[in-house]
Amino acid sequence: VQLVESGGGLVQYGGSLRLSCTASESIFSLNSMGWYLQAPGNERDLVARITRAGIVQYGDSVKGRFTISRDSATNTVYLQMDNLAPEDTAVYYCSAQKTDPYGLAIDYWGQGTQVTVAS
Repeated sequence: VQLVESGGGLVQYGGSLRLSCTASESIFSLNSMGWYLQAPGNERDLVARITRAGIVQYGDSVKGRFTISRDSATNTVYLQMDNLAPEDTAVYYCSAQKTDPYGLAIDYWGQGTQVTVAS
């Protein structure tokens, strides 16, 4: 599964950005798609993910500010980020999980896109 991300950049405190991630195959062939962030020196943390069934999960720090959605026609997942704060500054990675023919859950990652929030 190949994942192509877009939409990162520099935004002011309180501003908004929308990230996009397009998968190389149908999102319904995937267990889930989502977004993770990684700040320098930190581990990669969940931002939001959506399962094949449409169940959504958010990281605690983004609840009420970020919204994940998907477009099955284009195999794209979006992350709408509102009310951004400097602590949201990180590299954001798109992820997808798929079960291989042997029953193993495999995680795939995009190249990452930088989001910088200026104070």
